[in-house]
Amino acid sequence: MMKWTQVIDPLNNIALSVLVAAVPILFIFWALIIRKMKGYQASLLAIAIATVIAILVYGMPVKLALLSIGHGALYGLFPICWLVIMSVFLFNLTVKSGQFEIIKHFMASITSDRRLQALLIAFSFGSFLEGTAGFGAPVAITAAMLVGLGFNPLYASGICLIANTAPVAFGSIGIPITVASQVSGIPELPISQMVGRTLPILSVILPFYLVTIIAGFNKTKEVLPAVLVSGVSFAFLQWFSSNYIGPSLPDVIAGLGSIISLMVFLRFWKPKTVWRFANEPAATFNTDVTYTAGQMLRAWSPFIALTIMVIAWGMQPIKDVLNSLGLYQFEFPGLHKIIQGTDGNLIPKLFKFNYLSAAGTAILIASLVSIPMVGLTYREGGKVFIATLNQLRFPILTIAAVLGFAYIVNDSGITLTLAEVLANTGVLFPFFAPVLGWLGVFITGSDTSANALFSKLQYATAQSIGVDPVITVAANVSGGVVGKMISPQSIAVAAAAGDLVGQESQLFRFTVKHSFLMLGVICLITLAQAYVFTWLIPVYDMLSTAKVAISPDVARGYTYLVGLAILLVALVTAILLVGRKRTQTPTLVN
Repeated sequence: MMKWTQVIDPLNNIALSVLVAAVPILFIFWALIIRKMKGYQASLLAIAIATVIAILVYGMPVKLALLSIGHGALYGLFPICWLVIMSVFLFNLTVKSGQFEIIKHFMASITSDRRLQALLIAFSFGSFLEGTAGFGAPVAITAAMLVGLGFNPLYASGICLIANTAPVAFGSIGIPITVASQVSGIPELPISQMVGRTLPILSVILPFYLVTIIAGFNKTKEVLPAVLVSGVSFAFLQWFSSNYIGPSLPDVIAGLGSIISLMVFLRFWKPKTVWRFANEPAATFNTDVTYTAGQMLRAWSPFIALTIMVIAWGMQPIKDVLNSLGLYQFEFPGLHKIIQGTDGNLIPKLFKFNYLSAAGTAILIASLVSIPMVGLTYREGGKVFIATLNQLRFPILTIAAVLGFAYIVNDSGITLTLAEVLANTGVLFPFFAPVLGWLGVFITGSDTSANALFSKLQYATAQSIGVDPVITVAANVSGGVVGKMISPQSIAVAAAAGDLVGQESQLFRFTVKHSFLMLGVICLITLAQAYVFTWLIPVYDMLSTAKVAISPDVARGYTYLVGLAILLVALVTAILLVGRKRTQTPTLVN
């Protein structure tokens, strides 16, 4: 079959080529911010525009363009939609069974303050889930939980997207950094260390930033002690584990550590006033109502099962066994090794249907186990599943369309054109290096994919200007995390979980300014690391094959066991605190 070669400058004028390449990206911003289109409408139109440009400007054959879109849409359906459907299904089971009312009581027993609930669920628990599952699960689960607790849906989904920035670089047991290492050739540990010397700055500020978005600056000052406990504990553990253990476990360790630190702190300190949204119903939490430890454990059983299953599925030995039993991988017909990259290599196009080892399957098993535990029959569970599919029909279309768009702009070379301009900024390139990661995640919805796209370019460009490549490769990882909150894929997932289907434009407008602000901060940090704070750069050996300071399997195994033990101890301890009289009763305010 005839091969087709990507081009970076199809118009033989890089300025004109960049203007044309930017049209599909700019259209998405215009459609969601100005026109306020529904997510699936904006995505489908963006695909049409990108396809026309790919065919007429870049010379991509029509057949390849259509196959590329199909490949992306298929990946959107599995594993992305599979994971989202299972996450929302699990949550819907707890609601249908009535167990979520007990969970709401449990959260209110810790704190009924919306500001602190956001820190516990969106920031800390979301980070823990990102470390184990990733790929949309943290936002889907935490946004659904906050809406169930009574949060305004827009704020619930928006703050979960923003909170998800801190842990993304180390998500899914460190996969983004593993891919950056494989593509760039730099060992995993120095990339992990460099990212771990950038993101904790963001992590320590993020809780304050989140609460300010929700309640304003003055109301945030009222809970400043709790905000500091949450942010500082997370940032310290993220720095320590990323620098001395490796990229696999920072989110698991920091997420759990932040949850436990804040829960213990709130046992001894309470804000003077309990803040709630102005337009939400009056508080119905009754401190006289108590639940037994058995009732609490039953209510939390779906999420305990979820945690155990997702952690187990993340362990490489288990993943290997599941892949040996249930992995169907095939070369995508008509697309595999047909496109020649600008480096002269043919691009492999494989589709991996790992139906057993996928994170969505782990959540499905957790859901099936949970059905009798929450008091439902499997017949009732089946009805909940059908209702969930009906609830998510438009988000499924949106996610499939978004991934189709991502694949066509990547395969056609549109993304490479935009990257080329940033790579030619000379000594200022360290400032723009995070923008490449941000752009990659905005397009693909994945920090892992962005690192696969640009890590080699980051490495080569840094070498050409005399900057240590670990700075720019790590900047690609760090910059990508703040693109996650505005990626159309992430917006679709959050809208589905937050009951905002058809209102994706509102969610995009909510998060976009925060994405640009955080990106600017990371750009300045990276520039300073390259030329001022060079002592922050880790010393490493490019010839070293060591990935982490200790054996990855040993590190994972011990930390999973310790993490599970801590999680269960924290849960039981919190349950025992339910029903005890508070030393002071906060005043309820809006």
